[in-house]
Amino acid sequence: MYDIIVIGAGPAGLTAALYARRAEKSVLVIEKESFGGQITHSPRVENYPGFIAMSGNELADKLIEQVFAQGAEIELDEVVGIEGEAGNYTVLGASKSYSAKSVIIATGSRHRTLGLPGEEELVGEGISYCAVCDGAFYKGKTVAVIGGGNSALVDAVMLSEGCEKVYVVQNLAFLTGERRLAAILESRDNVEIIYSSVVKSFAAEGTSLSGIVIENTEDGSSRELKIDGMFVAIGQIPENKPFESRVKLNSYGYVEAGEDCVPESDSEGIFVAGDCRTKTVRQVTTATADGAVAALAAVRFIDGLAVSG
Repeated sequence: MYDIIVIGAGPAGLTAALYARRAEKSVLVIEKESFGGQITHSPRVENYPGFIAMSGNELADKLIEQVFAQGAEIELDEVVGIEGEAGNYTVLGASKSYSAKSVIIATGSRHRTLGLPGEEELVGEGISYCAVCDGAFYKGKTVAVIGGGNSALVDAVMLSEGCEKVYVVQNLAFLTGERRLAAILESRDNVEIIYSSVVKSFAAEGTSLSGIVIENTEDGSSRELKIDGMFVAIGQIPENKPFESRVKLNSYGYVEAGEDCVPESDSEGIFVAGDCRTKTVRQVTTATADGAVAALAAVRFIDGLAVSG
């Protein structure tokens, strides 16, 4: 039996493993796909303290190396549920089961994609899902923001301050974000809002995005936009379905939890960290902060078990 099982090997999960090992707890990290989480999709990270610039993959590699050096174990498996009770949890994997006194859910969330051919290949080559992360690379260039909600409008406002031209492509006949943000965009000469339109295909020069073809959903007409970059802001999908019977999820599927990383649940000893929980800022720095908070909470819980036992 492990002291702590961490589900997810993104920045939150790996930081949790690091802090738990430094507290001399036995730790297993279970990851279903690839180590590093969403940050690995970013070709250049310039907002992580202590590093002027590096790729998302480099950051992930450094985190993994650090966690291995501390003695954490890592298992590739897909977690499908959690059973048991505080101090004696069973984490159910697709291939086998694992036992732990405490569990940290750090499964993150994935960006909702357009689902078009070639999209995956162009991620990092003109397609991005994070304007905060990658917007600075398009200063003086032409970009498109796909979406009409608050996230899309915030991205478009930020991008309009440095880009030569910003297209906002919305599938509805109106914007669904805050009117204040919409008014800012409408007042800027370098912003064009295109309503009732969806992206149908991409154009590329070599391996890089060079344009998109959009289609009007009302009259079926098409239009090609020559762009240097595209930011998709149509929402995120948290990876919390396997845990809905153990922790409370909100209507969007995020674990209801505050800055203490303790979820609303009847199950003591389960904690949550990173983008899979309810929060207002989802950045790599807030994910690592959550990992530290959740790990220290789990350590206190385990130490409490030893005292009561």
